[in-house]
Amino acid sequence: MMRMNYYPPCPQPDKVIGLTPHSDSTGLTILLQLNQVEGLLIRKNGLWVPVNPFPNAFIVNVGDILEISTNGIYKSIEHRATVNAEKERVSIATFYSPNEDGVVGPASSLISEETPPRFRSIGVKDYFKGLFSQKLDGKSYVDVMRI
Repeated sequence: MMRMNYYPPCPQPDKVIGLTPHSDSTGLTILLQLNQVEGLLIRKNGLWVPVNPFPNAFIVNVGDILEISTNGIYKSIEHRATVNAEKERVSIATFYSPNEDGVVGPASSLISEETPPRFRSIGVKDYFKGLFSQKLDGKSYVDVMRI
């Protein structure tokens, strides 16, 4: 799936947000910030840190499905988008997910007595049904999947 995002300039950027804090529900997200305007922020140690755009560079986000599949070894990235007072911001996000007939759950090769499953397994269709029935709010859906 691919999404193009357009954030028009806003004279009062402190009064709006481009995209609320969330983690991507997919496996991986590859993001291209087309016009090198700042606005993507990631949450790190409780603080919002800007991701500086570089020309012709991709940003790769770990999504919730990858966190679940790796049984928490890789963590999905909570992020948000802000707007700029003077410049428009444009980005293209490409989302990679398993086949809709698949299963979302910890990889069996990562499960042992020492590392029990931290997430439940569910069909991909049911995973996305549950996800889309909720409000976009931080990493709340990955928390729903926790055992």
